[in-house]
Amino acid sequence: MAGSEGLSVLGAPAILWKLHIVRQLRQRDRTQKALFQELVPAYNHLLEKAELLATFSEKLQLEPSEATPAPHKGSWEEESRPDSAGVSSPATLKEKWQEEEEGLRLVCGEMAYQVVEKSAALSTQQLQLEERQDRLAALEARVVQLQEARAQQARQVEEQRVKNVAQRAAYEDLRVRTGDQEAALRRLQEEASYVLEGLVQLKARAATERNLRLERRERANQARVSQELKKAAKRTVSISDFKKRRGHSIGGVPEQRYQSIPVCVAARLPVQVQDVLDAHLSEVNAVCFGPNSSLLATGGADRLIHLWNVVGGRLEANQTLEGAGGSITSVDMDPSGSQVLAATYNQAAQLWKVGEAHSKETLSGHKDKVTAAKFKLTRHQAVTGSRDRTVKEWDLGRAYCSRTINVLSYCNDVVCGDHIIISGHNDQKIRFWDSRGPCCTQVIPVQSRVTSLSLSHDQLHLLSCSRDDTLKVIDLRVSNIRQVFRADGFKCGSDWTKAVFSPDRRYAVAGSWDGALYIWDVDTGKLESTLRGPHCAAVNAVAWCYSGSHMVSVDQGRKVALWH
Repeated sequence: MAGSEGLSVLGAPAILWKLHIVRQLRQRDRTQKALFQELVPAYNHLLEKAELLATFSEKLQLEPSEATPAPHKGSWEEESRPDSAGVSSPATLKEKWQEEEEGLRLVCGEMAYQVVEKSAALSTQQLQLEERQDRLAALEARVVQLQEARAQQARQVEEQRVKNVAQRAAYEDLRVRTGDQEAALRRLQEEASYVLEGLVQLKARAATERNLRLERRERANQARVSQELKKAAKRTVSISDFKKRRGHSIGGVPEQRYQSIPVCVAARLPVQVQDVLDAHLSEVNAVCFGPNSSLLATGGADRLIHLWNVVGGRLEANQTLEGAGGSITSVDMDPSGSQVLAATYNQAAQLWKVGEAHSKETLSGHKDKVTAAKFKLTRHQAVTGSRDRTVKEWDLGRAYCSRTINVLSYCNDVVCGDHIIISGHNDQKIRFWDSRGPCCTQVIPVQSRVTSLSLSHDQLHLLSCSRDDTLKVIDLRVSNIRQVFRADGFKCGSDWTKAVFSPDRRYAVAGSWDGALYIWDVDTGKLESTLRGPHCAAVNAVAWCYSGSHMVSVDQGRKVALWH
């Protein structure tokens, strides 16, 4: 059945085409017949006159006797008989017939010329007719094709309409399921927030109880110390001997400082990139050199810290530190090079020992993202800053918070001196805190949100980077802004863009949103160099090694670049 329908569909255009050809042939016959209907009688009349003329000419050429008709013949006899008025002679008749013959020849010539002209016109019209018929046939074929295409498109439109109806129904079903899943996700998030809040409260209570126990233990230790002091006074024991016997007590041991790190006299200005790696699974937020300038730590949004060895101008993977609860926002290595401290988005800072893959301690107690974590110059002490508007000091030996400072605004970065903590904030201010006192000692406004702070090794100058696309050098001896660095094209790519001093404090370097590095001369304030090439995304942080021989930059596109 389907085959017969297909043959009928395919044969219908052929039958129509044959009928069309028959109609065109009949139309051409009617048209040509109409053109010749006037010409054929005229041509027949012309032939009759030509025959008559030929007959007259033959008669005129005969002898006069032969040309004279018989008396009984009607019209010719009357015309050739001389009348009483002196009718013309045969010569005159001959001349007359010659004139008529000449006139008939002229008429025949004119008619022949008209026949030729009309034949040419007929040929032209026939050609035009054939052209129009061909064009009409082509147009009709085109009409047939368009009708077939229209029918096919109509079928496609109908099929697409059916598909659209099905897709619309699927979309509505998906939208309903998505709404249900979003509602379930919101419920789970609320439950998670409640659980997290309860966990934070439990940790805070546990930390408070631990602090109370430690305080009681310290008071007991102090009481024992006082008793032993009394006994020692009786026995005339020197205080130094007592300190040796009670070296672990809180009141009797001075703060232990790290050994000073040797710093280069003149840093080398980097000019070219030596190595580029895709170091992390997502953007890299932080980078830090170890004290020996050959160990490098990078932290990223993939919750991993990678340690690298700088060997022969190349970065070689050393170790991966795992266990961070959130994206890494800051990385620091202690002056001994044995520990790594990182700030995370999980409201905590975490401590690793170099050589161990998992976290050694978790410093929890903040109520929002921890944006900065730095070691202090004294052993087993660190400082963290958070978006919960607090800065905390930590005793790393016992993993508890020894002091909380309310800093009044989001804290984006902190640095530590001998007895000072400096914090940079979202409210466009840099605040100074004495680690031996509870109050803020000084506030310096900088016109825009602070993204990073860098303290020179001599602790006399502070470098700040802010969202107004400027770097500022603050002389801490007079607490005044000494230099402001700007450059065409330089722009901070984020609220955590880090700028640093070179180890000799001669240069200041920062990365821009377009992947370029800008280096200024601190003494002259001029732009010393602009480095471009490996970075195609915003540069988040830079680090200059303590020896001053090379520099590392990290960006939002997962890349780590080593400069020499």
